[in-house]
Amino acid sequence: MDYIFRNRNGHIEVYDASGAFVFSADSEREAREELRHLSPHQ
Repeated sequence: MDYIFRNRNGHIEVYDASGAFVFSADSEREAREELRHLSPHQ
């Protein structure tokens, strides 16, 4: 699945390909780590 990263006021918001909010993280690195946990196929 594709995700969109948006920098908002110093944190990263992650949205799915349809634009639905998934979660926020303190950094893009943290967001990518979290996505690895959500996506077992990667």
